Amino acid sequence: MKKHLWICLLIVLYSSCSADRPDKNCSTYEELPDPNRTTSNWEKVAPGLNFSFGDLDTRYPKHTAPELEKKVKFWEGVAWKGERIATQLVLWTTEDVRQAEFEVGDLKTGSGQSIAATNIHPHFVRYVMTDEFAGGCGYRKPEDFAASLSADVLDNVECMDIGANSVRPVWVSIDVPQNAEAGTYKGKIVLYARVGGKSVKEEMNLQVEVLDKHLTPPSEWTFHLDLWQHPGSVARWYQVAAWSDELFEQMRPLMKRLAGAGQKVITTTLNKDPWNGQCYDRYPDMISWTKKADGSWTYDYTVFDKWVTFMMELGVNKQINCYSMVPWNNELHYWDEVKNDTVKVQAVPGTPSFEMMWKPFIEDFKSHLKTKSWLEITNIAMDERDPKTMKATIGFLRKNAPELGISFADNHKSYKEYPFLKDISVAFSATVDPEDMKYRKDHGLITTYYVCCSDKFPNAFTFSAPAEAAYNAWFAVAAGFDGFLRWAYNSWVENPLLDTRFRTWPAGDTNYVYPENRSSIRFERLLEGLQGVEKLRLLRGELEGATDEVSKAKLSKINELLLELNDKLSGPEACQKLVAKANRLMNELVR
Repeated sequence: MKKHLWICLLIVLYSSCSADRPDKNCSTYEELPDPNRTTSNWEKVAPGLNFSFGDLDTRYPKHTAPELEKKVKFWEGVAWKGERIATQLVLWTTEDVRQAEFEVGDLKTGSGQSIAATNIHPHFVRYVMTDEFAGGCGYRKPEDFAASLSADVLDNVECMDIGANSVRPVWVSIDVPQNAEAGTYKGKIVLYARVGGKSVKEEMNLQVEVLDKHLTPPSEWTFHLDLWQHPGSVARWYQVAAWSDELFEQMRPLMKRLAGAGQKVITTTLNKDPWNGQCYDRYPDMISWTKKADGSWTYDYTVFDKWVTFMMELGVNKQINCYSMVPWNNELHYWDEVKNDTVKVQAVPGTPSFEMMWKPFIEDFKSHLKTKSWLEITNIAMDERDPKTMKATIGFLRKNAPELGISFADNHKSYKEYPFLKDISVAFSATVDPEDMKYRKDHGLITTYYVCCSDKFPNAFTFSAPAEAAYNAWFAVAAGFDGFLRWAYNSWVENPLLDTRFRTWPAGDTNYVYPENRSSIRFERLLEGLQGVEKLRLLRGELEGATDEVSKAKLSKINELLLELNDKLSGPEACQKLVAKANRLMNELVR
């Protein structure tokens, strides 16, 4: 009898310990109040904490209980070796939940192969304030646009408290190692929480089929990704001096994340902020200009060199784009030794002042780039300037610096006048004629497209459908472009963790990622698309030229997919379906 009691006691103790976790401080910043909060559907929800696997295409509202047909505790995914795949869990509760957290174990095959638990990353998804597209670009007051909370930030916290009658998504990513054996890997993700004074433990099952196919590392991807970096935004957020060692330390994980997406371009500046303060933070100088007492010029490249070297060491080393010989207000500045002060000057392309300011600089800059062995990968970059301004500037460069490339973001459809430009990016609404695209490819010239505040769809606003970010990559390849440009990787607004709205553009236009190296649903879906188009490139390269019927049939399916992707889609729902189809096909073709 005593033995039986001891066994029962041990079972009780074990059950209690298996659900209890050490106390943790789960305090974190508070999200803004939900302007659309409703409790209308919570009376139908089962009491306590509910959970289920959801899908990657839904931004689950914070205060609307998800209407899932059934609670799903099993998820299966398919991946190539070296690929990141993801799923989304959804937690929702009628009661206050304390210390919700996850424990993951290794994923294992029946033969003992494993994907380590350290390759599985659950992230609580945080909500930010967003608005709506409305008229797109243009000055906007928050009160004039519909506001809502949008699930986007992937937080780095280990645990989270969840309020009653609210939802908390969880993004779970799995990095499949390059050296993983092909096979089916199984494991668990365990949810722990405390609800109403009771400990909760729930297990969910993960299964990943690893195909016998390698995805090349991001450094080898051919897709030309150009997301503009903004060091000044990081300096302001962390309250560190521009170009200090502390700044580079804070930028490192952010820029490493960007390199891990296959970024090809380093964003640099030539003089003062090229965009005339359009962002919340101005761009700090990378090159200091000094006019000596004898009228000669000197240029200090210390910061420029440090920044470029920093990015190259992280793996971003294909191209250096230097903004801009035509800043948006045509204003430059320099230190004048005689006046012992900073002098501002207007330098309009085609005028003597432009020639006077830029000719000595461009000669010195070329010499400096040669000493660093960077000349061949450096472009003078300009964006969205009128045709008259561009003609004068390009004419100057062709005469004085033919060794330098020219990069141009063109929303005036004037690319035809400059077939020699090394790197052009046209607006999504524009088309590049097939003969022009062929000429550029034959001559090794880069052609990309971009989206910005003027494009309602497809885009990467914080209210955009998540699949649109993936489609941005797929469309580029389908339309024959070499890649994709987006003007801001991390140009943060005042407090992006709370509110992504800005004074002149739809919310989220300014950034893909967040402070403290937080990723986002948008960035992870963009990465998904970038992986997908690299898989397509590898498959197409293997199949083209093959004469067997199986290979020809596979290539036909790829070509049919590209035709669908190149068709201007009707909207987010069609986009979601087509992206899912593209992902499935890339896996089916290697089974």
